[in-house]
Formats: sequence, structure tokens, C-alpha cells
Amino acid sequence: MEGRSRLRRVAPLIELDDARACVLEATAPLAPEPVALEDALGRVLAEEVRADADVPAFANSAMDGYALRAADSGAGARLRIVGESRAGAPAEVAVGPGEACLISTGAALPQGADAVIRVEDTRRDGDVVELSCGVDAGRDVRRAGDDLRAGEVVLVPGTRLGPAELGVLASVGRPTLLAGPRPRVALVTTGDELVGVDDPLPPGGVRNSGRFVIPALVERAGGETVSVAAARDEAALTREVIAAALELGDAVVITGGMSVGAHDHVRPALDALGVRQRFAGVALRPGKPAFFGTRGATLVFGLPGNPVSSLVCFLLFARPALLALAGESPERVRTVAVLERDVERAPGRAHAARCQLVLHEDGWHAVDTGPQGSHILTSMIGADALAIIPPGDGVVSAGERVVVELL
Repeated sequence: MEGRSRLRRVAPLIELDDARACVLEATAPLAPEPVALEDALGRVLAEEVRADADVPAFANSAMDGYALRAADSGAGARLRIVGESRAGAPAEVAVGPGEACLISTGAALPQGADAVIRVEDTRRDGDVVELSCGVDAGRDVRRAGDDLRAGEVVLVPGTRLGPAELGVLASVGRPTLLAGPRPRVALVTTGDELVGVDDPLPPGGVRNSGRFVIPALVERAGGETVSVAAARDEAALTREVIAAALELGDAVVITGGMSVGAHDHVRPALDALGVRQRFAGVALRPGKPAFFGTRGATLVFGLPGNPVSSLVCFLLFARPALLALAGESPERVRTVAVLERDVERAPGRAHAARCQLVLHEDGWHAVDTGPQGSHILTSMIGADALAIIPPGDGVVSAGERVVVELL
């Protein structure tokens, strides 16, 4: 046993990009399901959607005013009012020479009219409207199909559905659609030192922040936390709790217990439960003890116990997997930014530096949030991204561009 522990300690660490690729290679999108439009916020679209008709379906007014023929307009022109067109109640008459039709914003443009003059540019005198200026054809008119043409592709698979997307889907008459399900995540926190947020803090005790951090991260990634369980540092109990979690989730996230000390029982439990190890140990600061494995289609993430390490590893490995499970590209959460200050490299390990992003003329600039210790959870407050600092000696100098993982 001592020899095996020693081998684990000297096993080479997997590089960050290789670890991420390993996770995504093992992740297959979940089967899409029909979703009602009112329940689709945050889901990932799994089908191509086309407009069933022109949007808007008819020419309509962009202003309150009078629909008329542009050729009849001009300062001092007097036109006879022949009707009214209201939103949802089109005018029943056409507009002829020397005529105008009172019209509301969004109302259908009457036949014969080709422009709208705003009400503030007119003066009404009984059944006659006098114009203070002329207008060109098409003025303040929204043409049929200005937004979408019938048959035009509206949304493509892999689109995360936000409020605007829901509005577009409603406008093309889609009450239901195919979307990826919300990945189910079972969370297991381990450690004798962990106590509840409202429990008395004993000597050596630590508040179980992961109980709240990880489910929040899961929700932000579009997933659903289906169970939260705590396991003390006992081999049999750890195995029992993880076994239950493996039956519940598309992914299992375990915090703590990932090292090889006498009281770290997670890896032996995973071995006993048939979890295939894909990697154990990443060339990353913070996050070196990170673990990833699979049992069938179930993904298993072992995160370090330190709160920042746990959060960073979730963002770099578990979140991309949840996005992929739902049918979305994980690359949407990455971009490039310019470093505002020198950042130290870590020899042999990539460094995930917590940073704020500031927009400049040449793009995003990254400013670190201060002390970067793996135990300093407050370093995540106000952070917009993780700046990925390549391994090496010395520093990455201010002004250089680096990849950032958006939060």
C-alpha cells in the first residue's frame, strides 16, 4: 500500500488543456426533449428554427400619426381624414389622393398609403389634418418582413435560450421546441472538519462553503443539483455516499478527500465502485489534486477541498462538461484579454489567476483581484474571469495577451 501511494505521488500531472480535452472527449450530449416555451429559459436549443411567416406579417406604423401618400405631403397641405387604423383593428378603407388615415403605433398601414407623418407634425381641424412638413415614401413605416422573412433561419442548434430568444420563438409561433435537458448533478462534500453554516464552529472546524458554491455554479451552467450529501472521513461511509450519488446524476461532483493520505478515502471508493480514472492530478495552480473519471456515461469530478481550488476546477473542467451535456459549445466561455499587471508564472503548472475585466479600445484588459492563495475565497469576489497564465519561470508581463475563462 505504501508503494502504491508513492507511485501516485510521482505520477506525471496532466496538462490543463489536455485535461479539459479529456473531459470533453468523454462527454456526450444528452438526448434532447420537448420543452414548452414558458419553461425554456436557460435551455440549449437542439433544433434549427425557421420563421413560419414574415415578421412583422404586415406593413405597420412606427409612430402615432397619420398614414398618407407621400406625394400629397408638404408644409401647409390639408388632407381629409377618412378613417382610423389601430393596433389589432386595421382601417377598413383605403387612402386615396388628398386623404389621410389616423394611425397608431403598430397598426397596419392602410391600402394606398406609403408613409406616416408624426402627430406632432400636424394640426387637426375637424375631419381635416394640416401638415407642417412633407415626408418621403417609407417614412416611419415598418415593412413586412423587416425583422424576419418566411423560411429564414431564426436560431440554430446549440443556442442558449435567453429572454430575446424566447421572444423570437414566440414571434414565429413556436409554443414548444426541442432542447437539451438540464444536466443532473449529485454533490458530495467530504471532510470531518466541515460544519453547517449555522452550526457552532468547533476547534479545527470549517464552514461547508462548497455546499452553497457548487450548486450555484451548477445552476449558472444550466444544470440542476439533484442531491447534496456530506461524508465524514470514514472509508465505508464515503463509499456508501458516493455509490448513492452515482445512481442519481449525469455528473457527480465530489469536494475534498482527493489526496492519498490516511484519511482520504475518495479514490479507493471510486475504484471499488467501478469508476474509471481518466486523470488524477493536473498541472494547475490552484487545483493540482483534481480528478476526473467515468462510470458508463456518468461523469465524476473530484475537486480539491480548498474552496478556491474547488471553484476553479469546477469552472475549468465540470462547467465545460455540463455545457456539452446540454448541447452547447464550451468555447463560448473563453476569450482573450490583455494583462494590466505582471503576473507570476508557476514552474511546471498553469496558473488560473482570478481577475476583473475592463474594456479598453484594444479589447478586454485583465486586472488580478489581489492575493491568489487557494484558501482565499474572497479573491473570487468581483472576479469576472480566470486568466490562464502558462507555466514557466518569471512573469507574464503587463501588455501580453492571455486566454481568460469567463465567469
